[in-house]
Amino acid sequence: MSSVEVFRDLAVILVAAKFCGIAARKLHAPQVAGVIVAGLLIGPGVLGIVKQSEFLGMMAEIGVVLLMFSAGLETNLRDLVKTGPVAFLIACAGVAVPLVGGTLLYMIFYGVSPLGSEEFYRAVFIGVIMTATSVSITVESLRELGKLKGKTGTAIMGAAIIDDVIGIIVLTFVIGFRDPQSSPVAVIINTVLFFLFAGVSGFVFYKVFKWLDARYPHTRRIPILGLAFCLFLSYVAETYFGIADITGAYAAGIVLCSLNDSDYIASKMDINSYMLFGPVFFASIGLKTNVGNITPEIMIFSAAFVAVALVTKIMGCGMMARICGFSGDDSLKIGVGMMTRGEVALIVAQKGLAVGLLNSVYFTSVIFLIIISSIVTPIILKVLYTNKSAARGILRLRRAA
Repeated sequence: MSSVEVFRDLAVILVAAKFCGIAARKLHAPQVAGVIVAGLLIGPGVLGIVKQSEFLGMMAEIGVVLLMFSAGLETNLRDLVKTGPVAFLIACAGVAVPLVGGTLLYMIFYGVSPLGSEEFYRAVFIGVIMTATSVSITVESLRELGKLKGKTGTAIMGAAIIDDVIGIIVLTFVIGFRDPQSSPVAVIINTVLFFLFAGVSGFVFYKVFKWLDARYPHTRRIPILGLAFCLFLSYVAETYFGIADITGAYAAGIVLCSLNDSDYIASKMDINSYMLFGPVFFASIGLKTNVGNITPEIMIFSAAFVAVALVTKIMGCGMMARICGFSGDDSLKIGVGMMTRGEVALIVAQKGLAVGLLNSVYFTSVIFLIIISSIVTPIILKVLYTNKSAARGILRLRRAA
């Protein structure tokens, strides 16, 4: 691909992404869904204006690293500590139940595969995609209802943060186990060693950044060095520990999230992500989605995928919240609040495609899940908070089922 074609493709992606994002917002759907649709429309499957290339693939990889770094920066460690063991237990159940549900779903459709086989890891990876939670839409819904700072809202926030951390760790293990050259023990050791390295080096870098932040507050050198730290940890994670680069990026964000200027760093990362790398990443999902291979079987699988992903989140998080002492109504609210999916699910799916654990045709299922969960969650939450009798009715239906 020549440089002239690169400029043309980037221009088309940015314009299409913006217009489709605005259209999605007008329809009360997440803008990210509109950007994915933009990639689908301009890609080989429909109009054929833009084709996936190595250069766009590299830009998309930078985009996903920036997204995970921003996610780490926006983590509130104080809230994480405050919610404590309860949020941790809810998050664990919110990962475990969808993980098992997704794995079983794939096996029901495509057969049970021997433990350790390629197909077995493909099945497990479908479950891994379901583990992610995107709480941004839930947060906005709770804020509108005035329930964000309550006990239930805090539990949802804390569990969602921990949920994504556990999901990334699970992703790391699955990718490592799938490599025929590696052993389970080696994967576990490498993962533990990486987090030890990230903890020790992170402590040192945090002290350095804290000193810089105190001496040169709100200056551009802080986000520039923060980005360099993110890229460094991403490189070290994949090169020396065999861990996904996005894990390193997320860890870098966690290290810097307690700085006074963490919001300033995040705002500068958002500019890069919003202007260029983010649209390229999300549009690349659409470019890679092979609509030509979508069959009635895939559509049926997608419908089942969405249903299982939503129900298993409600069951896992809701039941654990009930065990931890929340009322039946509040447990259901927590379960519903945790069922939205977004960027992290796309990031996990993208990583699965890159390592050969996911066929591009299944991006359709992931996109449907993001759109439906993002539309349905705020509606159900509003009903649950404004109509207690409706909440009790839904709870009774769940018990009867």
